[in-house]
Amino acid sequence: MDRHLNRRKFIRTASLAGLGMGMAGPSLAGHLPGSRPVKGIGGKTAAGKRVGIIGLDTSHSTAFVEALNGDSPDAAYDGYKIVAAYPQGSKDIKSSYERIPAYTEEVKKKGVEIVDSIAALLTRVDVVLLETNDGRPHLEQVLPVIKAGKPVFVDKPVAGSLREAIAVYEAGRKYKVPVFSASSLRYMKGMQEIAKGETVGKVLGADAFSPAPLEPHHPDFFWYGIHGVETLYTLMGKGCGQVLRVYTEGTDVVVGTWKDGRLGTFRGTRTGEHEYGCTAFGEKGVARVGPYSGYDALLKEIIRFFQTGVPPVSEEETLEIYAFMEASDESRRKAGAPVSLESVMQKALSEKIRV
Repeated sequence: MDRHLNRRKFIRTASLAGLGMGMAGPSLAGHLPGSRPVKGIGGKTAAGKRVGIIGLDTSHSTAFVEALNGDSPDAAYDGYKIVAAYPQGSKDIKSSYERIPAYTEEVKKKGVEIVDSIAALLTRVDVVLLETNDGRPHLEQVLPVIKAGKPVFVDKPVAGSLREAIAVYEAGRKYKVPVFSASSLRYMKGMQEIAKGETVGKVLGADAFSPAPLEPHHPDFFWYGIHGVETLYTLMGKGCGQVLRVYTEGTDVVVGTWKDGRLGTFRGTRTGEHEYGCTAFGEKGVARVGPYSGYDALLKEIIRFFQTGVPPVSEEETLEIYAFMEASDESRRKAGAPVSLESVMQKALSEKIRV
């Protein structure tokens, strides 16, 4: 992402080694129209478990290839392999497109076929990881995937605007294809236990933080601050009524007021040491989560999603996260005035994109 982030530290902590949880249940992809047993990497037969990647402009892509196509993949991955990739991601964000040649060569060494179009990709795979770092092409890239009936994980951001994010999910519903999107921060160690009330009881409030560098082509938090915003939503759940944002060059603080009176805050940093985490204030105590613990838990959820066709995060919650971020931008434009999520959602719906 942003060059000023300690990217090496981020990737080092995102190691995918050591996954030990086995997956259960039948593969949904194996029963999709057009699915057939194929010869996977290493000569092993895969039934409907061919994974395709769109976008080789992010380290997420190479990390997922390393995990699924490694010499000794964990049983948790249930035989899913990345067999093909369409490398094109962002065309005008240098920090993204300059990665593509090296990442392309890296995944080729793991047995991934490089194709020259999404249409070609779709003839070779059963499920898709949309990994393009730039959210703006996501709607255009995901539509042929959905129309082809392929379950798809859309890495953050879902799209380059709230109205486009709405269109992604509308397409999924229209064509009856499951869509899942989430930040890996949702699955930091201890997060799910807190969210389920197992650690401190009901969460009465939460403070989340993450880096929030800005990128001029995206709404402010869509580019990177979404990590901290999704952390906040993991703890608080949906139901935020309004937000107000205090912006400075180096820091953002957003205060969200939930409809049941709870308060949740997001602090986005652009200076100093960058960390990820949160504090949850519950009925039975206070719990802290962090530091960042890597991609492994998210990848487990993606594989389970491919197996079952059931997204672990609802469309409603995901779209509310994007409304929260868009309302935060509107609050900044209004010098910190409160902005309701309903107002930005209604605006986006009034400009609805037909899919």
